[in-house]
Amino acid sequence: MSATIEPSATFKENLAKLPSIEGVGRIDLVNAEGTVVAAIENQPGKQGSLAVYQYLNQNFDILSAEAAEAGLVVFAEHTQDARNRPGAHPNIDRLLDIAAGADPLRIEVVASQA
Repeated sequence: MSATIEPSATFKENLAKLPSIEGVGRIDLVNAEGTVVAAIENQPGKQGSLAVYQYLNQNFDILSAEAAEAGLVVFAEHTQDARNRPGAHPNIDRLLDIAAGADPLRIEVVASQA
């Protein structure tokens, strides 16, 4: 387990506290049957989500309701925006769904190809 951060009120500040995503190619989210249901690539526009999900993987055994709640706090102001605009932030929507009782997922960090 990694050290947990003390989230602040803004995503930018929280992001600066998260471990580096250097060397991470993508994160796969896997359901109980072993099917990859989503992937977060290490590319511009998704790197913040990649960092949050990597952090959750380092601090929780599974993406459970408890882990999802922790992720929503880290996403800070973007969480409220996701609640107001469903579909605008799919990686936050997934956390909202799991926090509300959807099935937990396994987080698999896939190293980037050198």
